[in-house]
Amino acid sequence: MAIEYLGLSAINGPLVVLEGVQGAAFDEIVEMTVAGNEKKLGRIVEIYDDKAVIQVFEGTEGMALRNTHTRLTGHPMEIGVSEDMLGRTFNGIGTPIDGLGEIKAEKMLDVNGQPLNPVTREYPRNYIRTGISAIDGLTTLIRGQKLPIFSGNGLPHDQLAAQIVQQASLGENSDEEFAIVFAAMGVKYDVAEFFRRTFEESGVSSHVAMFINLANDPVVERLITPKVALTLAEYLAFEKSMHILVILTDMTSFAEAMREVSSSKGEIPSRKGFPGYLYSELATIYERAGIVKGINGSVTQIPILTMPNDDITHPIPDLTGYITEGQIVLDRQLQGQSIYPPINVLPSLSRLMKDGIGEGYTRKDHQDVANQLFSCYAKVGDARALASVIGEDELSPIDKKYLVFGKEFEQRFIGQSQHENRTILETLDIGWELLGLLPREELDRIDTKVLDVYYKPTTPHAAEE
Repeated sequence: MAIEYLGLSAINGPLVVLEGVQGAAFDEIVEMTVAGNEKKLGRIVEIYDDKAVIQVFEGTEGMALRNTHTRLTGHPMEIGVSEDMLGRTFNGIGTPIDGLGEIKAEKMLDVNGQPLNPVTREYPRNYIRTGISAIDGLTTLIRGQKLPIFSGNGLPHDQLAAQIVQQASLGENSDEEFAIVFAAMGVKYDVAEFFRRTFEESGVSSHVAMFINLANDPVVERLITPKVALTLAEYLAFEKSMHILVILTDMTSFAEAMREVSSSKGEIPSRKGFPGYLYSELATIYERAGIVKGINGSVTQIPILTMPNDDITHPIPDLTGYITEGQIVLDRQLQGQSIYPPINVLPSLSRLMKDGIGEGYTRKDHQDVANQLFSCYAKVGDARALASVIGEDELSPIDKKYLVFGKEFEQRFIGQSQHENRTILETLDIGWELLGLLPREELDRIDTKVLDVYYKPTTPHAAEE
């Protein structure tokens, strides 16, 4: 039986305190009626004695101590899910905002998800094609993986996210169902509109479910947005056998919202003012990616986060790196050279890549090409450092070739247009063209049998053509 309470004992930012509470539970959802007509949702985040601290999702504007009616629902936050949610746009707590009416729910699910028994997880194998060479070739995204993008303020992570949504697929020969769940937290209106318009114009919006929490929406709503999005993703993957790619942007906004609410609750801060449970909160989101044995579907995550001051040791990217299986790092220097996408391949990696590429998945030479391109590009850095000291003219002939290779690699392999969707074979062929700029004896990471098949010397001019 639902219990109702009249009045509040305190209001502090997005939090309210209710006294005289009986039988309340942590994480329970409460329904609040303000001044007899306005409805708001809240969540119990703390209980002591007969007091309950409630987070109000829509914010506490208009609420007063005497004009609020509170009803305990007796259950945690739930969302009604359905396949019809693909092609629709929702706010941060899953309410439709596209004017197309309500969703007829097939099932009500707890947004906190069900913990997966690690024993039931299956090791990720097959790759997801993004059409972006720097990702597909060198940091391949595998189904069931969580692969974050580390960006910075002003870098084109929004454009990259939109391009991945437009181009992502399970590969050329797959007939399995694929869809995308896109969640944006704390974005400005023009950014949200950019995503909506881009998906609509490119014709992909029919297989994309969008959850948008705007910068002027309540901070507390931001904390629930990724959980709502992942609840839909898990339903489509594990009950409808679809392969779902979840893109979460921007996890920095999520973490900062957590810091703000933690501060309102008077909790003792940890590093950089973030709460001590930042790691476990991020883990509860990231660990909802994966594949379950005996079920055909999968949930793959690409969380995007902007590193404050481009600091990769900041708590948010630092903890994210511990939980996830690699990272894709955007670079301000490449952005300054007008290279898009400005992916710095050297600090980027995909820890699950080795088991999802090669013969039967992409092409048998993929791992060799990736290893050799990494190795050669690392030597480019050494050659550039030497050139800055002694001048380019004084470099040895092989160092000059590495400088040429580095420029071509950045322009032709990393760089591509926002509408260029490369197949994995095109990516590998470009890699071989670039390796052909170097003498065969420099290619020490590739088996000689593979070299015999694919290696052809090229000139810079030929490579440009």
